[in-house]
Amino acid sequence: MSPFRASPGFTESWDHFDFAVADGVATVTLSRPDKLNALTFDTYADLRDLLAELPHRGDARVLVLTGQGRGFCSGGDVEEIIGELRKMDPAQLLEFTRMTGAVVKALRECPLPVIAAVNGVAAGAGSVIALASDFRLLARSASFAFLFTRVGLAGADMGSAYLLPRLVGLGRATELLVLGDRVTAERAVEIGLATQVVDDGELSGAAGRLARRLADGPALAYSTTKVLLTRELDMDLGSAIELEAMTQALLMKSADHAEFYAAWSQGRSPQWTGR
Repeated sequence: MSPFRASPGFTESWDHFDFAVADGVATVTLSRPDKLNALTFDTYADLRDLLAELPHRGDARVLVLTGQGRGFCSGGDVEEIIGELRKMDPAQLLEFTRMTGAVVKALRECPLPVIAAVNGVAAGAGSVIALASDFRLLARSASFAFLFTRVGLAGADMGSAYLLPRLVGLGRATELLVLGDRVTAERAVEIGLATQVVDDGELSGAAGRLARRLADGPALAYSTTKVLLTRELDMDLGSAIELEAMTQALLMKSADHAEFYAAWSQGRSPQWTGR
């Protein structure tokens, strides 16, 4: 646990998805398989709050996001969210859209590497949650669909128009966000939207191996790399180089860097501590 947390308690049980931590790997499993893991107001809020807590728990070095059943996440629940939104005034609607965006912001600002193990359809908000993750491992039957224009809303939602062009380029992002067409796993990896595609039965094992590699590795080096990648998106080159220089100088005094040199000198593998 972080020594800088004023209140000692953390939320151990979350009502709107399954959550577990084992040997440095935190796993969130969206658990409404009958609805293809469609999101509710409460799911959004719990995801936002968990992502705020997770870096301070001290027992997790990597986060895996996945879904139960045939879907990763089909987006916002039409009945439980969209129907209710029709009754809200503009102030309430803005509160909701800011909450959904806060989930994506928290994913990008969380210093832990995040793996989306996409086991089926990732549509609407589900596609943006996967987009905001650091690694996207897709089952061969998985697909993406940025469906917002197909329900009469802007294709730019929850930061998608910021993140997607930086991942696949402006032309591809325009196509995906404006048209909202289904993107197969094979096309996703071809255009850079997927990190890796594996057979359906191999997804859990592939995600587990990557999570284990990240959890067992130099966690401080991984987290600072993620933070710099996020912060430097809007920096000029000079500012980016200065930020990297300061960060690298600090990490040269880290326990993991010292352990690398000791292991190299002794002809053994490093034993990383993430410090």
